[in-house]
Amino acid sequence: MRLSLITLVDIIKIIPKLPSLTLNINSGIVIAVRLRPDSGAGNSDRSARWRQFLRWFQPGLGIKRWLFAMVLGTALIGLGLAIFLLDIYRANPGSPWLEILSLSVLPRWLRAVIFGGTGILFLGFSAFRLSKTLLAPYVRPGRAVVDEVAKHRRLGRGHRIVAIGGGTGLSTLLRGLKYHTSNLVAIVTMADDGGSSGRLRKSLGLLPPGDLRNCLAALSDDEDLLTRLFQYRFREGGELEGHSFGNLFIAALAGATGSFEKGIMEAERVLAIRGKVLPATLRDVTLVAEKAPVVDSQTVRVEGESSIPEFPGQITRLQLEPSDPPAYPETLHAMLNADMIIVGPGSLYTSILPNLLVPDLVSALRASRAFKIFICNVATQPGETDGYNLLKHMQSIEKHVGGDLFDLIVANDNFDGNLVEGISWVRAPAQGYSTPIYTADLVNNEIPSHHDPKKLSATLIALLEERTGPLELLNQDHVNNVSESN
Repeated sequence: MRLSLITLVDIIKIIPKLPSLTLNINSGIVIAVRLRPDSGAGNSDRSARWRQFLRWFQPGLGIKRWLFAMVLGTALIGLGLAIFLLDIYRANPGSPWLEILSLSVLPRWLRAVIFGGTGILFLGFSAFRLSKTLLAPYVRPGRAVVDEVAKHRRLGRGHRIVAIGGGTGLSTLLRGLKYHTSNLVAIVTMADDGGSSGRLRKSLGLLPPGDLRNCLAALSDDEDLLTRLFQYRFREGGELEGHSFGNLFIAALAGATGSFEKGIMEAERVLAIRGKVLPATLRDVTLVAEKAPVVDSQTVRVEGESSIPEFPGQITRLQLEPSDPPAYPETLHAMLNADMIIVGPGSLYTSILPNLLVPDLVSALRASRAFKIFICNVATQPGETDGYNLLKHMQSIEKHVGGDLFDLIVANDNFDGNLVEGISWVRAPAQGYSTPIYTADLVNNEIPSHHDPKKLSATLIALLEERTGPLELLNQDHVNNVSESN
């Protein structure tokens, strides 16, 4: 026995000196893991998970009330089951199994704590796993369920806002407002006849989807990817060349559902956007302008939204053909139930006025008790508003659809950026308005001729929430500041 022990000890001493049967390559992984300070990280992870769990009980999520209802329902079920078991226990007082299951050797208060605590743990764990399972299809990787629920609840309680316009101006506005509320309705013009929209309009008899496409992309959660996808234009392929994918997507949905409006509704559902996008009218309309060339006082009739900016001269009159298209009923319902209606920003003659030339839409704008705001463009637009200031914008609107439409005019007062050749700042003269004016820094620092979505949306929400404040005095101060800088 002694010899065996000595031999075994010698063998153990020799083993470390033998060559390894594995590849002698040091990857560094084991050393890195061994040196990692994991104790603090573990505590930090536990603290983060605990804080995330407590967030489920913060006010406004609508969780506590339903959790209380679940606990109450479970307690009532337990009470009924306890009455049933009590009858069995009394009928069999000497049963050893019942004594074990009821923990009769323990004090009553301790048994109540054990059974109650175990029930609460089971209930809480089951509710958490059930909610996580049900919400799994709607939560993206890297985003906590509680964060998504909190955001959904906050946006769902937001103001009901209707935005009227078209082009890049409307999509810029929506891009900022979607972070404040999901009760958004965008109303877009149906007068576009250029590019891919115009080709689909001629070949398929389809209403122009271009502005609808831009708004759908702007209201999407994954805006960057969807915008690149919707704006992608085929560079080859015969008939496909020049078409944008977003326009073809809407056209396909319109064909699959049987109507243009149903196609838009399906697009909203498929893309899970925050809000709705509605056409101003479902009538096939053509935008017609009368322009006065500089060299000739006689006006020239120009047909087509895409042709109007390209023809030289000042626009003297604008109209739709037919002149009285009916408004889409859902747009009227949205305007009459809105907290705030925003007109603009966007091209005055090819995005804003084509909506206001729909008679029913203007009537709803006048009848609505919402806070009505007009947002003036930051800079002029070649072929439409060359040389215009804020007052001339308002005079043009009043000339076409009448005055007293808005409660407030919002304009930019930051003129520090460098604009491209051919456009100029839209400034605000000190007098001549029938509507109060509020000015602020609304410029996009990267593209000075455009509004900044965050600045614009924050300003509008603040104005809406402070509507009962002394706006008139504040507006007059801003107008005076602008006039002094001019």
